[in-house]
Parts: sequence; structure tokens; C-alpha cells
Amino acid sequence: MHGPASLGWLLVALCAATGAYCLLRMRSADEGQRRAAGGEAVMGFGMAAMAVPAGVFTPPGWAWPVYLTVFGAAAVHALWAARGSAHHLHHLVGALAMVYMAAVMALSPSHVHAHGSSGVPLLTGVLLLYFAAYVLASGARLVPVTSGGASGGGSGTGGGGSSGSGDGGSAGRPGWADRPELARACRLSMGIGMLAMLITM
Repeated sequence: MHGPASLGWLLVALCAATGAYCLLRMRSADEGQRRAAGGEAVMGFGMAAMAVPAGVFTPPGWAWPVYLTVFGAAAVHALWAARGSAHHLHHLVGALAMVYMAAVMALSPSHVHAHGSSGVPLLTGVLLLYFAAYVLASGARLVPVTSGGASGGGSGTGGGGSSGSGDGGSAGRPGWADRPELARACRLSMGIGMLAMLITM
């Protein structure tokens, strides 16, 4: 991708770390979680590879057809999976965005690769709006919600309620592969990465 090298390396680190955590999530006991994590791992590592600064590494010509094939297949899989879960529609949009960016890079001449490429402005704008809305919504879901009665309930239960809650919370705490807040943070990170990549188009 194009833009400052420092931004490119930050994107590489963010997307690679996200992809690595998604691999960890594939160890979850929940089958739906494993399937979603697999697709998100492919997305994270694919974004990391695409975000490598062009001045450091210029992908060979055959790399873009590989991107188109991989993410085209991911889009078809997400479309099929969307029959049972609306969340896969977001995976579909993400995969199609990767197909779009790979197609633009494949069709751009070499001098454009050095100074920035020009995609379809309307399509780029629609994708930017979508991922901006997704990032805002995902960030809002991560903000902890405190109810007015939470503190009152805690003081009313006394020490016995507190100790019971602490033991149960510790014993029932899910593993790293099953933490929903980390999965949401993972998706938020990829949404931010996609925004940054689309801005450079």
C-alpha cells in the first residue's frame, strides 16, 4: 500500500497481531467462534501482507491474482455462511473490499504504485463510510456500561456477596480463545486497518 512507511508498518503490526489472535480463537470450544475466527485470521494476515510499504517490498505480478482468488473465495464462503448469521455479511463486505483493493493494485501501472493508486472514487467512498460506521459502532460496544443500581447492589449484598462473586468470576472466567470483548477488539482493529488502507487508495 501507499503512504508514509511508518503508517504502513503500524498497519502491518496491527493486522498481523489481530490475525495471530484469531488463530488463537480457533481453539475455542464453540464451533461458530472457530469458523468466524478462521475467516478473520485470513483477513488479518492478508491485510498485513498488503500493508507492507511499497518502498520496502514490491509484490510480484502474480501476487495480485492470488489475492483476488483467496479473497474472492472468502467472499463466496461469507455469502454462503450469511444464510445462517447476519455477522457474515460484514465478512462479505471485508472480503469484497480486499478484492477491490487487490484489483486496483493489479490494474495500476508501476509508476502509480510508487505514488498512490486511484480506484473508483464512489466505491472507495462507500467502503470508507461503511467501515467508519462499523468502527464507531464496534468502539461503542466496547465501552463498559454501568447501571445506576450496580454500586448500590454491591454495597447492599455485603461481604458474602462480594466474595461469592469474586470466586465465581475467577472460576468461570473464559480462556483467551473465548473472550467476547477481545473478539470485538479484534474486529475493531481490522476495521481501523481497513479504513487506513482505503484512505490510501
